Amino acid sequence: MAQSPEMRASDVDRDRVAAVLREHTAQGRITMDEFNERLEQLYQSKTYGELARLTADLPDVDMRHRQVAKVSDTPATKPGMHSGMRAAWAAWAMASSINWVIWLIVSVTSGDLIYPWPLWVMGPWGAVLLMSSIFGAGNNSRKR
Repeated sequence: MAQSPEMRASDVDRDRVAAVLREHTAQGRITMDEFNERLEQLYQSKTYGELARLTADLPDVDMRHRQVAKVSDTPATKPGMHSGMRAAWAAWAMASSINWVIWLIVSVTSGDLIYPWPLWVMGPWGAVLLMSSIFGAGNNSRKR
């Protein structure tokens, strides 16, 4: 069935026109003030004819074949260690550092080199993190 200008528009139709207006704003065809004015008129529009008038002076935009901006290489997009694993290693390093500082203070103030007990904190935790880092990368394919 053809859409006549007198036919009532739906919320989905208005959202579609809003997306087109956003695209034209992003491309610099209309200013933010014009965009806001048209958007206000858009949500007051009731028919297809009123919606068509909002974009009559703008070229057609194919929203299905929009060129997608290239995503920059951020740590989240680079292949490698998952951010959760990086956080776990950072927590391990911080806790280990604090324990070694405490051990050093106790050793210096006592005058003797005491047993390096921070190894018992670092060792098991570090071993678990190391195994998770080495063998944990394959878990993403099993979760599908």
